[in-house]
Amino acid sequence: MLTIDEGRRAVHLAREALTAYVDRRERIAPEDLPPAFSEKAGVFVTLHKAGELRGCIGYPEPVMDLGVAIVDSAINAGVNDPRFPRVGREELSRIEIEVTVLSPPRPYSVRNRDLPGAVQVGRHGIIVRRGIWSGLLLPQVATEWGFDATDFLCQTCIKAGLPPDSWIDEETEVLFFEGQAFAEASPGGAVVERDLEGCS
Repeated sequence: MLTIDEGRRAVHLAREALTAYVDRRERIAPEDLPPAFSEKAGVFVTLHKAGELRGCIGYPEPVMDLGVAIVDSAINAGVNDPRFPRVGREELSRIEIEVTVLSPPRPYSVRNRDLPGAVQVGRHGIIVRRGIWSGLLLPQVATEWGFDATDFLCQTCIKAGLPPDSWIDEETEVLFFEGQAFAEASPGGAVVERDLEGCS
């Protein structure tokens, strides 16, 4: 768990990384960060503009130091999310940045058909994997869209490119993780920790 000061630093780092890359094609090297940023952790950086998603990319697994993962994810969310055009310099002042730090993914301890009773909406993010297909939805997605546990499982399957009921099949791997999200209250503004279970 990050402190609120560490969360603020995470979001500021993401903005610094995105701005440097969009302005100058410069990939910054994280410096003078708290010790927590040297630990490996999964992380996603999400961009919003006028309340709409503008990019979201990250690492579900703890494969690199948090500071490096934030820089990489911020740049990729801005210029490499295939769903959106690259963020332009003129957009930076209108984009809100959110950083979600993830716990390591782990399997549920129930059979797949019993998953709706195990998924904790607003607390769990979900990863669905089957063969070459994989999809992930962050914890805040369920509450933002009003999903119940079954909806959330189905939507994660769709994100993976699978039929929505694929989670029922025991050959489908379903993992969960928890997240801690810090976000700008306005573009470039104060950073707050989000209550994921109470998102609206």
